[in-house]
Amino acid sequence: MIFPALDVPAPRGGAAGAAAAAGPGSADPRDPLGLLDLFGAPFVQDPYPWLDLLRSESPVHHDPGTGLWLVSRHQDVRQVLLEPGVFLCDNAQNAVAPLPVPVLRVLVRGGFTLPPALANNGTPSHPGLRRLVTRFFNAGRVAAAVPVIQRIADELLQPVRSELDATGGADLFASFAQVLPCRVLMELLGIEGVDPATLIRWSDASLELFWGRPAPTRQLELAELVVAFHQWLTETVRDGSAPADSFIEALPRHRLPDGRPLDVQTAVGMCFFVFIAGQSTTGQLIATVLRRALAEPGMWARVAGEAGPAEAWVEEVLRREPPVTTWRRVAAQDTELGGVRLPAGAQLLLMLLGSGSDPEVFPQPERMCPHRENIRHHLAFGVGRHRCPGASLARTEAAVALRAAARRLPRIQQAAGAADSPMLGLLSFRAPLQVAVEQR
Repeated sequence: MIFPALDVPAPRGGAAGAAAAAGPGSADPRDPLGLLDLFGAPFVQDPYPWLDLLRSESPVHHDPGTGLWLVSRHQDVRQVLLEPGVFLCDNAQNAVAPLPVPVLRVLVRGGFTLPPALANNGTPSHPGLRRLVTRFFNAGRVAAAVPVIQRIADELLQPVRSELDATGGADLFASFAQVLPCRVLMELLGIEGVDPATLIRWSDASLELFWGRPAPTRQLELAELVVAFHQWLTETVRDGSAPADSFIEALPRHRLPDGRPLDVQTAVGMCFFVFIAGQSTTGQLIATVLRRALAEPGMWARVAGEAGPAEAWVEEVLRREPPVTTWRRVAAQDTELGGVRLPAGAQLLLMLLGSGSDPEVFPQPERMCPHRENIRHHLAFGVGRHRCPGASLARTEAAVALRAAARRLPRIQQAAGAADSPMLGLLSFRAPLQVAVEQR
């Protein structure tokens, strides 16, 4: 399930508390990493200097602000992901910030519970559940979905073009990048009876509550939305009205290793994971892909052509600036990683974002080179038994979205000041919250 908090003391007062716990007043001035705040504006807006410092000075680094061990080198991150018996996935979906009693009451009253299903499931049930998910995101289904993605992209871009013609400006995040993956997922998985805006709001609220550090009043607001999401998922799984051969329709027919049918709570947990990954994180990827392409001289025109340049650009963005920036593991026993002794129970934060900029693997990592020979060596989707089952769909949606936008909006450029747009800065998720554009 998603637990109330990490099994370590968290700093007081959210991001401000984190700064107090690891800020200038308490840091050794000879140790720049003592100033690191994973939720602070300097890290969220430009994490790369911090990540470079971690890799070079302390590749397995204990962060006093969170109690986590930050793992930043590509080889170490990969090792952790490929040794699931040593580094357990049990904490992958733990809440980052402690949830106060009033918030817990809201969740309990609403019946919120998420047993281990996918990302945090290290039990024998995981392989079968994973196969169930991948059946709906395999290469054949993704290829068949391309016309669906293209159609929805064209539908969403038409009003954007009208807005640009009328006002000279638009935001590609709220009107396009955020909505496209939600509508695609709804069609592919047979989701009915709810509008995309509601699903997006529920999904984003879940990310913020469990992976952010919102203020207590905000936590209460988010908890209400998360409960509504969970209750809708539960009703949808139970009512048996899902279309034939849809993802939700297949859940009750799945059998666990002991022969029992899949229970409702675990089925809901799977839906919770799939819906958030298929909506929010894919929307974040598309937003980053669009913003980076608009900022790269000549790229917008190149990706408007035939298949190839858009796909290569998406892959390079995944390497350098993936939407899922970190993931967590916990040491099952005393062990060593990167020359550092870790005690049993040590909570690890795998810096996926930093691993893609490791110069030992990717020469000149700061340069965007869409045709790197080893581009698929990045870890944006993980590796091993918990590799993201929706990787192919996310890649395809981002490439189709980029190509469609470049073709239908050929005369746009980044709006003035767009490079400083606000960023989503959760523990494991980072992306622009706005892609402001204007007509050239």
